[in-house]
Amino acid sequence: MRKRILPLLFLLLAPLSFCQAWGVEGHRAVGRLAEHHLTRKAQREIKALLGTETVTLVSTWPDEILYPPTPEYKATGPWHYVNTPAGLNHDQYIENLKGQTIPNAYKALQDNLAILKDKHKSKAERAVALKFVIHIVGDVHQPLHAGRLEDRGGNSIKLTYRGKETNLHSLWDSGLIDYQGLSYSEMGQQYDHVPARLRRQWQHDDIAQWLYESYQISEQLYAEAAQNPTYGWAYFPEHGPQVKLRIQQAGMRLAGVLNEALK
Repeated sequence: MRKRILPLLFLLLAPLSFCQAWGVEGHRAVGRLAEHHLTRKAQREIKALLGTETVTLVSTWPDEILYPPTPEYKATGPWHYVNTPAGLNHDQYIENLKGQTIPNAYKALQDNLAILKDKHKSKAERAVALKFVIHIVGDVHQPLHAGRLEDRGGNSIKLTYRGKETNLHSLWDSGLIDYQGLSYSEMGQQYDHVPARLRRQWQHDDIAQWLYESYQISEQLYAEAAQNPTYGWAYFPEHGPQVKLRIQQAGMRLAGVLNEALK
């Protein structure tokens, strides 16, 4: 009984910082990349739903409504991440992911995509679903949003980065993005050089695969932190390419799901 209760308590008590993947710059970079690869039909549908808002700017809305919590959306906190045990292989991970019954990013993304596709839903409902889809696609590509329950996705793992105290989750949310010194517009431009063949391959992968990729990276990050929690200048050259790749994949895949949902 206790094993069943603990995850539910965590969902209620987890600090909001656990939900904020990539920070503002990272989420908006994902949105900007996606905007470059939307079909004309998807662009028209998005404009009809969002009006003067854009994919880039609404990408942070699901985080903003949690600071402070908006009563209407208070229950959406768990929609930003998925927790699974350590040491799973691919098949074990997929089985665990698909077998979860508590709210999580995997279920929320599928549910909101279904609402977005449903033309019988109201414009307001579909607009909210669109905002969540945009955001959650970014979230599931941040490795620590596929982290472990017991350390709150790396929030409880204290470390030092370039002489300053932080934690593993925060370092990957925004620390590494801030360190490179690029705005979301600059990332949207500099990262938008993905061969068409590779872009199609990424878009063909299913959502569970996106999360497994994040899970694999998180396992690597956990192992590194356990070995040495003090990181110097070399950490960014070692992991910066991973950050770039995950933002690129999120942007291209977001374009793919929006083009499919709004065709």
